[in-house]
Amino acid sequence: MQDSPDRSGNHQALIEDQFTQQAELFANAPALHNAAALESLVLAAAPKIPETCLDVACGPGTVVAAFSSHVQHATGLDATHAMLVQARKLSSRLRLPNVSWYLGNVGALPFANGTFDIVSCRFAFHHFERPEKAFAEMVRVCRTGGRIVVCDAVASDDPGKAKAFNDMERLRDPSTVEFRTLAFFTDLFRKYAMPLPTSSFYQMPVEMEALLKTSFPAGDDRDGVRKLLGDAIEGDCMGINLRREGETVHFDYPAAILVSTKP
Repeated sequence: MQDSPDRSGNHQALIEDQFTQQAELFANAPALHNAAALESLVLAAAPKIPETCLDVACGPGTVVAAFSSHVQHATGLDATHAMLVQARKLSSRLRLPNVSWYLGNVGALPFANGTFDIVSCRFAFHHFERPEKAFAEMVRVCRTGGRIVVCDAVASDDPGKAKAFNDMERLRDPSTVEFRTLAFFTDLFRKYAMPLPTSSFYQMPVEMEALLKTSFPAGDDRDGVRKLLGDAIEGDCMGINLRREGETVHFDYPAAILVSTKP
């Protein structure tokens, strides 16, 4: 996963460090392979067998694999070599004949204008320092009549709750830039002359300790993440349905799937 090419070198190093460490754990995380969530994404994109698709910041290839049986060819692009190692393992294990993988940058996609019928990005926009640049590149490589599909967790419209959520996430995963609001994404489509997207929503449930097992917090400060989450339970101060169940803490990432057809 990677942002635009002119971002700070420090953020690039954080991206590569985090996702190299996370690659194998990320590839095996049950939430990533949730069949219902993947099916919702694919159905929203409405793929057809003659079509081609691209998933940017594809990570371990889960979305590409989900699309592969619905399109003629599915392509994944990621900036982290370790993630693509996992993606190739997945496609080999599933014996997918119609997929390809590229090491590259979402801010400068190595494809011609109008190459793909569907261009998607799942759970990556919160890592982008320049989401506008990434979105513009997605639109550029999508053909007229093709679909742009963006899926990410969205922050609360309450600025205080959004800040608390982002503060926790930046500690838990230092490569996080910002989880944006639904209004931010809607404005992004409008800014790049895309029709107002259709939207669907789901909750991705998380148990705190299970999440921390796959995380590499800043300064290895897992207790800091625990404290931020625990202190925010009363009043749900992060807007993520924080609650205590027995001895641990649960919450839900509020995910949105946004789809628009390129005019």
